[in-house]
Amino acid sequence: MEIFNSQPGFCPVCGSILPPLNTVGNVVCYNCKKEFHPEVFGAQDVDYTIHFNSYDPERVFGKNKSNSDDEAEGPVVERKCSKCGHMQMSYATLQLRSADEGQTVFFTCLKCKFKESENS
Repeated sequence: MEIFNSQPGFCPVCGSILPPLNTVGNVVCYNCKKEFHPEVFGAQDVDYTIHFNSYDPERVFGKNKSNSDDEAEGPVVERKCSKCGHMQMSYATLQLRSADEGQTVFFTCLKCKFKESENS
């Protein structure tokens, strides 16, 4: 019984987003618990791989760390280091303040590894 005129990937009964398509078996809606054939996703070829970051304690704790200027801890931008004057820094962002305020950007100099932050 279809209540919703749904798009592929959405439950035709309750309208919720369906879980990812498994390689075998039917799809079960998380919300209404109805079971559907894989055709509910339409004619799409679902092929994806999830890659997880590996944990290397030697790299994390600095035992195997090289002093290369090219070793970045994130995306690299042209920004002058306030300590050594090098013109390349890597950065990472975090939402540390409330959601209606900007994020905090943490910069790391590629040469001297000096760290600084900026509230955007």
